[in-house]
Amino acid sequence: MPYNSNSSPGKVMTKWRTEIIAGLIGYLTTVYIVAVNGSILSEAGISLESGMVATILASFAGTILMGLYAKLPLILIPGMGINALFAYSIVEGTGLAFQEGLAVVLIASLLFLITAFSKLGIILKQAIPESLKHAITVGLGFFLILIGLQKSGLVVSGEHTIVAIGDFTSPTVIVSLLTLFFAIFMFMKGIPANFLITMIGGTLLAYFYGILDMEKSTTAISINDVVFIPSFSAIDEISFWLAIFPLAMILIFENMGLLHGQLHMLKRDNSYGRAYQVTAFSSLTCAFFGTSPTVSAAENAAVIASEGKSRTAALTAGLLFLATIFIIPWISMIPNTAISPILIIVGVLMAQNIRHVPLDDMSEALPAFLVVATIPFTYSIADGMAFGFIAYPIVKMAMGKQKELSLPLIIISVLFLLDFMLRIFGI
Repeated sequence: MPYNSNSSPGKVMTKWRTEIIAGLIGYLTTVYIVAVNGSILSEAGISLESGMVATILASFAGTILMGLYAKLPLILIPGMGINALFAYSIVEGTGLAFQEGLAVVLIASLLFLITAFSKLGIILKQAIPESLKHAITVGLGFFLILIGLQKSGLVVSGEHTIVAIGDFTSPTVIVSLLTLFFAIFMFMKGIPANFLITMIGGTLLAYFYGILDMEKSTTAISINDVVFIPSFSAIDEISFWLAIFPLAMILIFENMGLLHGQLHMLKRDNSYGRAYQVTAFSSLTCAFFGTSPTVSAAENAAVIASEGKSRTAALTAGLLFLATIFIIPWISMIPNTAISPILIIVGVLMAQNIRHVPLDDMSEALPAFLVVATIPFTYSIADGMAFGFIAYPIVKMAMGKQKELSLPLIIISVLFLLDFMLRIFGI
């Protein structure tokens, strides 16, 4: 039997080392989500520590599952934008309790799971106009920018206006600005793990300026921080059901786009089916971990660029996420001034999708811009989507392009319109 050099011990060890390093790099570029997502979840009614534990467990479970079932080097973390939708629109916007919001996550994820194992996902993908899909991403981006500006103190509620510039003599605003400029420099230089470095640098800066709250550190984690039971007590309310559709749609379309691009980079397009199914199941587990749903991280590009090609990279990153639970006391000390720059930069990245909206076609551009503008101005992702989806068929019919309307799109538009009418009549 001829000697197979490809299976030599040296090459096997090199391959393992490459995969482990790729997993480590992937972890370092995504671990910022623990503090950022925990901070956003804490505004939905749970403690910061609970939010961080939920983020860690969801990222661990989803990433491990991606490695074991799909055999791919992809990391799953709670999606930016989706966490804002959950916290500010589904929970705060509708008045649902946190556990009731998790029930919305559960049902939306079940719908996502159905599309992953049937042709329904393809039907929805074809029914929703590309301009509206991109507009939702852009609107989410501007929403994150607004949240980041508010958390940093750079933007405050105005006395005579909706918003106003913050107090630039405030130490908090000064630290936020310095951290933001530092974050932009690091990001534009393409320095690995720049978001993680930004949080560390921003925390140190806050410490030297004397605005770091050292008492935020905690070591107590109870079983209630690990397992959540979704509550269906609001199942008879129409706001509960109307919150499900926007979440399910964003989960379906965002994961489709992310996986398509990442698998193309890996030259593993034939693995799309299993990868899509993993993302759907991972979203479902988030309802019990107590967080907004996970998606395939945009930072997976760093894993792929580091020659991560197999499950080993994902398993490495997943185990590192689990180990992060031991440093929660230190992560909980990270101030908003160190988190807000990341929200702003991620928001800008999402807003770049505006280039995909056909601005020369008003029948596409007008509904899209309604979505983009109303999401941040109404502080509601669901309401912003509603404006665009209601306007889309109206504009198309006004321009004599009703043939471009699909039946599923019309049904969705009618549902959004029905929601507005029920609010008008106080039902």
